[in-house]
Amino acid sequence: MERTLHFTRTEFGARLASVKREMVSRGIDLLLVSEPPNLNYLTGYDAYSFYTPQLAIVALDRPEPVFITRFMDSVSAKMTTYLADDNIRSFPDAYVNSPTHSAYTYMADIVKECGGERATIGVEMGGFYYSVRAHSDLVNALPHARFVDADLLVNWIRLVKSPAEVAFMRQAGQIGDAMIRRAVETAEPGVRECDLAAAIYHQQISGTPEFGGNYSSAALHFGAGERALAPHPTWTDKPLAPSTTIYIEVHGNRLRYQINMARTIILGTPTPSYLKLADIVVDALNAGLESVRPGQTCSDVHQAFTKALAPHGLEKEGRLGYPIGIGYPPSVGERTANLRKGDETVLQPGMCFHMMPGLWLDDVSIAITQPFVVTEAGHEPLTSTPRSLIVK
Repeated sequence: MERTLHFTRTEFGARLASVKREMVSRGIDLLLVSEPPNLNYLTGYDAYSFYTPQLAIVALDRPEPVFITRFMDSVSAKMTTYLADDNIRSFPDAYVNSPTHSAYTYMADIVKECGGERATIGVEMGGFYYSVRAHSDLVNALPHARFVDADLLVNWIRLVKSPAEVAFMRQAGQIGDAMIRRAVETAEPGVRECDLAAAIYHQQISGTPEFGGNYSSAALHFGAGERALAPHPTWTDKPLAPSTTIYIEVHGNRLRYQINMARTIILGTPTPSYLKLADIVVDALNAGLESVRPGQTCSDVHQAFTKALAPHGLEKEGRLGYPIGIGYPPSVGERTANLRKGDETVLQPGMCFHMMPGLWLDDVSIAITQPFVVTEAGHEPLTSTPRSLIVK
């Protein structure tokens, strides 16, 4: 069976080695990886199967992880990972959505095979796909093991992207640019919101003439008129009004690497006060971006943005940004560093963020954002869409 790998075996080996070093520093013998982005990062695995139990077992004394999934999804594992066939295991369908059989009990026997019966085992306690029942079943099936929280262990390692990963982030950015262009071309008074959303989604999957896109980790954020006052709305089937504000946040995804980018589109003529607000937000966004460089902290970047915004009597309550990279539902955010006050994470080349200086005030909102990668000299925008209000 032909295998499709998007990174070299050397790169996968380096990722695994970094994880094992962190395991040693924490006294962890086995790491059970359940989060889809982390499974993808360590093995290359990619299939829409995370709604059923799946784990990768990383053992210090084994050269490869052991990946366990539903029996029918083992085919995808053989197609998308570098793992030897005997390191791809599967559980029978009797364990899927069963009120009496737990897939984690089945997995526990494989954990024992990997030396986990009396080991210190790290699990992703804060993961979206590691439930209370999953943990309970594993603990009951491995009574002599010691379980410790290893949430975000892999996530922090993922925070610094390799050159090969950044290349995919750039391609995701080009898809995001195409999605914004399609939105602007399609938005007209009388066009139904759902039809505008459909055009944007078509572009997301179609990608560019050079390469295609994929499904994203989140729904398109889309709010028109009063619904633009909400940060995470979705579309309706109402026609766009002759004069209205449209807020969209698109998610360009290339081989699971994803960028987020938001823009505000005005149909009609914006008021002078709104034009001024747009200029203020863009100036503050640019101030934040200009402060980005290796050695600065996330808090430093937030401070630069806040300093530029404050003279206008404005403040942003939410975080200014978050790290982006491998995107699987329900979130692209890596749950690690944040561009916010008090986050002392030091910026390094290869870190990718979505700087999101959106303001949702009582009666007005505006969102003009920028995904970027930290470079040796400062930052590189991952998209080329102008940072400005779009008036049509």
